[in-house]
Amino acid sequence: MKVALIGYGKMGKTIEQILLDRGHQVVLIIDKDNLHDLNNTNLQQADVAIEFSNPESAVHNMLACFDAGTPVVCGSTGWLSRKEEIEKACTVKNAGLIHASNFSLGVNLFFELNRSLARLMHPHKEYAVQLTEIHHSAKLDAPSGTAISLAEQVMESYTEKARWVNSPSDNPADLYIESQRIDPAPGTHTITYSSPIDDISITHTAHSRQGFALGAVLAAEFLAGKKGIYTMRQVLGL
Repeated sequence: MKVALIGYGKMGKTIEQILLDRGHQVVLIIDKDNLHDLNNTNLQQADVAIEFSNPESAVHNMLACFDAGTPVVCGSTGWLSRKEEIEKACTVKNAGLIHASNFSLGVNLFFELNRSLARLMHPHKEYAVQLTEIHHSAKLDAPSGTAISLAEQVMESYTEKARWVNSPSDNPADLYIESQRIDPAPGTHTITYSSPIDDISITHTAHSRQGFALGAVLAAEFLAGKKGIYTMRQVLGL
């Protein structure tokens, strides 16, 4: 499989090593110093692109991949206000896309556990629900995309929650996500149900970037040669 890497920070370098270890070829690397190389001719060399840049660049990068006819796996977060626009563009261009707030196998299993626990807890009104996420200080967006996904999953059952918020709120329609930035934490997410009698919590703690990077590579292997919009649930058969 020939891969274009868009974004060559710590995550991009980890993904590159996993690609090489799995026998794939990196045919294009795009970073802030060679953005002019992000064009149709160069992208068309690749069977699939893996995009881990930043919220400001991600939309432009995905659109460039659609124009080139190159399926793209996007792991950037912080751009979801334009999700509808991107998914429409993907469909119009007959392109391929997987975007996820988190590609880790463990996190995607955790997502399933989160949905199930929320369904179990919702009838028990004595329990209040709250989310906490901890990341390193270089994390650009808060709350994390993973925390937002977890909150949205909780709200599938807690329909009385109208929105998530990133600061304490007395509004019962708000679901609070507490964001902490502590080095060198790669990422910890906790959902807690608290009552006057006891607390119930589930937590996922990442120990390194390897899990995220491997999941992105698995997604790329799944997406290569495909058209349409897919999710990590489909990649992992969940």
